[in-house]
Amino acid sequence: MNIELQDVFRVQEFVRSLNSAHTSIVVVEGKRDEDALKKLGYYGKICQFHSFKGLVKFADSMPKYKNLILLLDSDRKGRYLTKRIISQLQHRVTIDLSYRKELTIVTKGRVKNVEDLAMYAIHV
Repeated sequence: MNIELQDVFRVQEFVRSLNSAHTSIVVVEGKRDEDALKKLGYYGKICQFHSFKGLVKFADSMPKYKNLILLLDSDRKGRYLTKRIISQLQHRVTIDLSYRKELTIVTKGRVKNVEDLAMYAIHV
């Protein structure tokens, strides 16, 4: 895939924006998603959904955080998990989906899986 310099700058700005959300925790699906964000310079709190071994355990441990930024993949599984997490936690914590939408815009729809963001780090 051909990545232009302005695309890299947009992704860098996205990560800076994510870093500015100090009171939030970013929820990703797994380790590769977390690694991709860190490779791009994200230094905030990250929670891997799959490390909880199920939605109930995940939902029980999240109310200690006030704000959740859901940054799950936009594939079928990620959309399903997003809906389930929202239904379990919507009245207990603030859930922010704006970064997921922004990521789609910034990457022009090229990134369906958060782990794919790592390709932008190569060009940094």
